[in-house]
Amino acid sequence: MEADIFSNLGDVPINEITSPQLLAVLKKIEARGALDIAKRARQTCGQIFRYAVATGRADSDVSFSLKDTLKSTKKSHYASLNESELPEFLSLLKTYDGHLQTQLAIKFTILTFTRTGEVRGAVWEEIDLDKKEWRIPAERMKMNQLHIVPLADQVIELLDQLKKLAGNNKYIFPSQSSSVKPMSENTMLYAVYRMGYHSRTTIHGFRSTASTILNEQGFRPDVIERQLAHGEQNAIRAAYNHAQYIPERRQMMQHWADYIERVQDNSNNVIDGKFGVKK
Repeated sequence: MEADIFSNLGDVPINEITSPQLLAVLKKIEARGALDIAKRARQTCGQIFRYAVATGRADSDVSFSLKDTLKSTKKSHYASLNESELPEFLSLLKTYDGHLQTQLAIKFTILTFTRTGEVRGAVWEEIDLDKKEWRIPAERMKMNQLHIVPLADQVIELLDQLKKLAGNNKYIFPSQSSSVKPMSENTMLYAVYRMGYHSRTTIHGFRSTASTILNEQGFRPDVIERQLAHGEQNAIRAAYNHAQYIPERRQMMQHWADYIERVQDNSNNVIDGKFGVKK
């Protein structure tokens, strides 16, 4: 905002800014190839204009009509590891010499193959140790649906370690610099970079790795997709599918954790069969 918006429009009264003026500034950002920044700048300006309208400082949100005027970035797949690369990564993770909480967060993410934001924002009240479930509320999910993650024995052990580190903090993965904030957005990613995997994988890429391996090991695609919390297009089904396939998902998650444990502990001699449930 300071570099691109304020420098061009900062001295103009907000009620005098027009859509063409704002578009011209956004096109300058776009011209240098910063398509995501141009998009975010338009969105942030929209928030400002809407607040100005609500408080009587402006008559309209002039950014609204610009939604389809900017170039879209091409979607790309997240970098991920294949099955043959996983043993080396897990071996390096096991001996990671950075912050223990970061190491455990990456391991937790791999075992649950949830999204980075879901892990970072996880709070202890979402964990049901009796049912061995992590129940992520709809407001924290990408698809705005309650999501259940069956917890394997290895994840329960990780949570025991994490509880000692977190103490009374409400977050399972609190920030190292602030007791009232969750782990910062890039902590795990930078740790992976430090391990030598820059451009080779991302934290989100572990979801793809898990999906590929579990499909190859014979688990039903519907079960895997449900555990990945991919969107349900049918609105009626979406209201009920958070608990879909729970017995199979529970079996699959324990199998996945056992597999990861075997790979990590015996990285040079791992042979795995097809254990998926066929119905």
